[in-house]
Amino acid sequence: MELERALTFAANHRNGLLTTLRRDGRPQQSVIFFEAAGDRFTISLTATRAKTKNLQRDPRAALYVWSDDVFVWAGFDGHVELSEVAQSTDDAVVDQLVAYYRSGMGEHEDWAAYRQAMVDDQRLIATFVATSATGLLPD
Repeated sequence: MELERALTFAANHRNGLLTTLRRDGRPQQSVIFFEAAGDRFTISLTATRAKTKNLQRDPRAALYVWSDDVFVWAGFDGHVELSEVAQSTDDAVVDQLVAYYRSGMGEHEDWAAYRQAMVDDQRLIATFVATSATGLLPD
Protein backbone atom coordinates (compact mmCIF):
# COMPACT_ATOMS: atom_id res chain seq x y z
CA MET A 1 0.00 0.00 0.00
CA GLU A 2 1.16 3.51 -0.75
CA LEU A 3 2.45 5.14 2.45
CA GLU A 4 0.91 8.55 1.69
CA ARG A 5 -2.55 7.03 1.28
CA ALA A 6 -2.28 5.20 4.59
CA LEU A 7 -1.02 8.35 6.33
CA THR A 8 -4.00 10.32 5.03
CA PHE A 9 -6.30 7.66 6.50
CA ALA A 10 -4.48 7.71 9.86
CA ALA A 11 -4.63 11.51 10.07
CA ASN A 12 -8.40 11.18 10.54
CA HIS A 13 -8.10 8.80 13.52
CA ARG A 14 -6.70 8.89 17.08
CA ASN A 15 -6.69 5.28 18.26
CA GLY A 16 -4.01 2.73 17.49
CA LEU A 17 -2.39 -0.49 18.56
CA LEU A 18 1.35 -0.06 19.08
CA THR A 19 3.49 -3.18 18.83
CA THR A 20 6.95 -3.20 20.39
CA LEU A 21 9.46 -6.00 20.86
CA ARG A 22 10.15 -7.66 24.18
CA ARG A 23 13.71 -8.60 25.12
CA ASP A 24 13.13 -12.16 23.83
CA GLY A 25 11.74 -10.88 20.50
CA ARG A 26 8.07 -11.59 21.18
CA PRO A 27 5.62 -8.77 20.36
CA GLN A 28 4.02 -6.68 23.08
CA GLN A 29 0.91 -4.70 22.13
CA SER A 30 -0.66 -1.63 23.70
CA VAL A 31 -3.71 0.41 22.78
CA ILE A 32 -2.65 4.04 22.46
CA PHE A 33 -3.97 7.44 21.40
CA PHE A 34 -1.96 9.40 18.85
CA GLU A 35 -1.80 12.66 16.97
CA ALA A 36 -0.72 12.23 13.35
CA ALA A 37 1.18 14.78 11.26
CA GLY A 38 2.70 13.54 8.02
CA ASP A 39 4.71 10.40 8.68
CA ARG A 40 4.96 11.11 12.42
CA PHE A 41 2.63 9.97 15.17
CA THR A 42 2.90 11.62 18.59
CA ILE A 43 2.14 9.41 21.58
CA SER A 44 2.26 10.11 25.33
CA LEU A 45 3.95 7.33 27.35
CA THR A 46 5.11 6.76 30.91
CA ALA A 47 8.71 5.83 31.62
CA THR A 48 7.79 2.80 33.72
CA ARG A 49 5.64 0.91 31.18
CA ALA A 50 6.78 -2.17 29.27
CA LYS A 51 6.34 -0.50 25.88
CA THR A 52 8.67 2.33 26.90
CA LYS A 53 11.33 -0.05 28.18
CA ASN A 54 11.00 -2.11 24.98
CA LEU A 55 11.45 1.01 22.84
CA GLN A 56 14.48 2.15 24.83
CA ARG A 57 16.10 -1.18 24.02
CA ASP A 58 14.85 -1.51 20.41
CA PRO A 59 13.13 1.42 18.64
CA ARG A 60 11.52 -0.75 15.94
CA ALA A 61 7.74 -0.78 16.17
CA ALA A 62 4.50 -1.27 14.27
CA LEU A 63 1.30 0.74 14.50
CA TYR A 64 -2.17 -0.50 13.54
CA VAL A 65 -4.95 2.05 12.94
CA TRP A 66 -8.54 0.92 12.49
CA SER A 67 -11.91 2.34 11.56
CA ASP A 68 -15.47 1.46 12.53
CA ASP A 69 -15.48 -1.00 9.62
CA VAL A 70 -13.32 -4.01 10.53
CA PHE A 71 -12.25 -4.29 6.89
CA VAL A 72 -10.86 -0.74 6.71
CA TRP A 73 -7.45 -0.34 8.37
CA ALA A 74 -3.84 0.66 7.93
CA GLY A 75 -0.72 -0.86 9.46
CA PHE A 76 2.61 0.93 9.63
CA ASP A 77 6.17 -0.24 10.17
CA GLY A 78 8.64 2.24 11.57
CA HIS A 79 10.71 3.29 14.52
CA VAL A 80 10.13 5.37 17.62
CA GLU A 81 12.09 8.33 18.92
CA LEU A 82 11.72 8.99 22.66
CA SER A 83 11.98 12.35 24.39
CA GLU A 84 13.47 12.82 27.82
CA VAL A 85 11.17 12.11 30.77
CA ALA A 86 9.33 15.15 32.15
CA GLN A 87 11.38 16.53 35.05
CA SER A 88 9.68 19.81 35.94
CA THR A 89 6.37 21.48 35.19
CA ASP A 90 8.01 24.07 32.96
CA ASP A 91 10.36 21.89 30.90
CA ALA A 92 10.16 21.34 27.15
CA VAL A 93 8.70 17.82 27.48
CA VAL A 94 5.77 19.07 29.56
CA ASP A 95 5.24 21.84 26.99
CA GLN A 96 5.04 19.14 24.29
CA LEU A 97 2.59 17.14 26.41
CA VAL A 98 0.41 20.24 26.81
CA ALA A 99 0.40 20.72 23.02
CA TYR A 100 -0.42 17.01 22.56
CA TYR A 101 -3.36 17.30 24.98
CA ARG A 102 -4.65 20.49 23.35
CA SER A 103 -4.53 19.01 19.85
CA GLY A 104 -6.68 16.04 20.83
CA MET A 105 -8.77 17.21 23.77
CA GLY A 106 -8.83 21.01 23.75
CA GLU A 107 -8.30 23.06 26.88
CA HIS A 108 -7.71 21.48 30.28
CA GLU A 109 -9.61 22.79 33.32
CA ASP A 110 -6.38 23.09 35.37
CA TRP A 111 -3.13 23.32 33.41
CA ALA A 112 -1.01 23.58 36.57
CA ALA A 113 -2.42 20.27 37.84
CA TYR A 114 -1.97 18.69 34.40
CA ARG A 115 1.65 19.81 34.24
CA GLN A 116 2.35 18.41 37.70
CA ALA A 117 0.65 15.10 36.78
CA MET A 118 2.94 14.77 33.74
CA VAL A 119 5.99 15.05 36.01
CA ASP A 120 4.51 12.78 38.69
CA ASP A 121 3.57 10.14 36.06
CA GLN A 122 7.07 10.30 34.51
CA ARG A 123 5.55 11.07 31.11
CA LEU A 124 7.46 11.44 27.88
CA ILE A 125 6.71 11.88 24.19
CA ALA A 126 7.18 9.01 21.78
CA THR A 127 7.29 9.85 18.09
CA PHE A 128 6.52 6.90 15.84
CA VAL A 129 7.98 7.52 12.37
CA ALA A 130 6.24 5.47 9.67
CA THR A 131 8.45 4.02 6.95
CA SER A 132 6.01 1.70 5.14
CA ALA A 133 2.35 0.72 5.21
CA THR A 134 -0.04 -2.14 4.57
CA GLY A 135 -3.80 -2.18 4.87
CA LEU A 136 -7.24 -2.26 3.36
CA LEU A 137 -8.62 1.13 2.42
CA PRO A 138 -11.57 1.87 0.14
CA ASP A 139 -10.84 3.24 -3.33
